Amino acid sequence: MRAVLVGAHGGPGMFQLADVVEPRPGPGQVLVRVAVSGVNYLDVYQRSGAVAVPYVAGVEGVGVVVELGEAVTGIVAGQRVGWFTGGQGSFADLVVVQADKTVLLPEDVDDVTATALMMQGVTAHYLATDAYAVAPGEWILVHAAAGGVGSLLTQVARLRGAHVIGTASDPVKAAAAGRAGAESVIPYDGFADAVRELTDNIGVAAVYDGVGAATFEGSLASLRTRGSLVSFGAASGPVPPFDVTRLAGAGSIYLTRPTVVHYVATQEELRRRTDDLFGWLRVGELFVAPPQRYALTEVAEAFSALESRRTSGKLVLLH
Repeated sequence: MRAVLVGAHGGPGMFQLADVVEPRPGPGQVLVRVAVSGVNYLDVYQRSGAVAVPYVAGVEGVGVVVELGEAVTGIVAGQRVGWFTGGQGSFADLVVVQADKTVLLPEDVDDVTATALMMQGVTAHYLATDAYAVAPGEWILVHAAAGGVGSLLTQVARLRGAHVIGTASDPVKAAAAGRAGAESVIPYDGFADAVRELTDNIGVAAVYDGVGAATFEGSLASLRTRGSLVSFGAASGPVPPFDVTRLAGAGSIYLTRPTVVHYVATQEELRRRTDDLFGWLRVGELFVAPPQRYALTEVAEAFSALESRRTSGKLVLLH
């Protein structure tokens, strides 16, 4: 079968399509024929050194179950499922996935849309409902508000009654952020001053920052007294070491660095989040911008686009 292998750490050129032996499911696992896989910054972190080489790339996807391992219940062959944890090696024709990490997909949600609501959708859900639970009437700042997480996070926050300020790097992305519900969209340059002006110098209740090093200081400066900085990504590089005593001087603010796996600790929690997302989608309260599509053979091109920050919304690989 075809699979995308990473034989050495480095840039997008390290993704190489190869023929490999088909995997088999063990106890508690299912074998899935992949239809669509998701492109994520987690894949970049792995390729840059977070995972030992060689390995088959990809963590997220949607497909059809073709074989069950021992002791698997609640799933039958032929069902469509999605996943974003428990399925390392998803850039392949077939992948083994932990059964309790799968989500059964509604018939009225197509494969590409479902992929866009796996990693990014669940991340947006836990950020707005748990990492910092947005309250009605609060002002928040969402960085990269036109991105895969940012556009969904903006929508979930608005569903919870918040006012959203978004950052965007160009007019096209600014328009996309506005369509997602951001009431004000500002450039990155001088964004902390702009936030202060928009909030009558009070600051926002929370900043959701997936950019990292380039925005961290400005994010701190954008917060109100006892505000919360939710630093959940590092698209521009990791945040440097930080002196926690600065939190007091900045207004007794809170800083958290969550990761999605701790917010889908059980199958029930995972499916509660996806049930919400699919429910909002079904009644028109949530929309998914059409993902940018690449063939599996174009994996290097997809990641070059992602890492250059030339894209908005979700990127997917079609198998």
